[in-house]
Amino acid sequence: MITSAGNPRLKLVRKLASARQRQKLGLFAVEGEDLVDAGVAAGLEPLDVLVAGEDVSPELLASVSLLPHPSRRIAVFRRDDLPRLSIEAAPETGLALWHVGDPGNLGTILRAADGLGPAFVALSAGCADPTGPKALRASMGAIFRVPVGALEEAPGRWVALVAHGGEPLAELDLGGPVTFVLGAEREGLPESVAAACDARASVPLEPGAESLNVALVAAIALWERRRTRG
Repeated sequence: MITSAGNPRLKLVRKLASARQRQKLGLFAVEGEDLVDAGVAAGLEPLDVLVAGEDVSPELLASVSLLPHPSRRIAVFRRDDLPRLSIEAAPETGLALWHVGDPGNLGTILRAADGLGPAFVALSAGCADPTGPKALRASMGAIFRVPVGALEEAPGRWVALVAHGGEPLAELDLGGPVTFVLGAEREGLPESVAAACDARASVPLEPGAESLNVALVAAIALWERRRTRG
């Protein structure tokens, strides 16, 4: 039973609260029994698991928790064990994200790709870390099942999802492999990125509405893709 705050296993969990350390060490920490179980169910083997009252005192585990109500279990996984986007085995539907920096939105997009896919998620530089604590919680375990890669790796026909001026999404031909390209929460897609896409589409809005949340647009696009494919 760990009873010292200086224990190396606890110190590692503290380190992994930092995106820089997650990148450097190639590891990430997962809090909560459901999320840990989701990782194991997906075939990932934890590098370490800490259980309150078994491996460590509840007070010490709570001291390294980032949750408002500390969980009873924290596990450490390897980033390289997560599913990666492979051109040869990529799903025919994907979401490519440009500078989506909000981790809650990123996690929700991963969850949408999991539930309305199969779909992959491709990230540009400047996107949130999908293994950060907020993104992990928002993904509800989808991070362990959805292939993730770099934006430039996204295959298929690229469809820019823009707030205004695109072809209505429901009228667009969505046959064949398609990657929907979505921009940052406020700025949207820069013109240079939209111009590099094969088509532009918009979700029609009520008069006076400016835009929709990026995660909501991603879910709508995935649903429309599923609907048109039967």
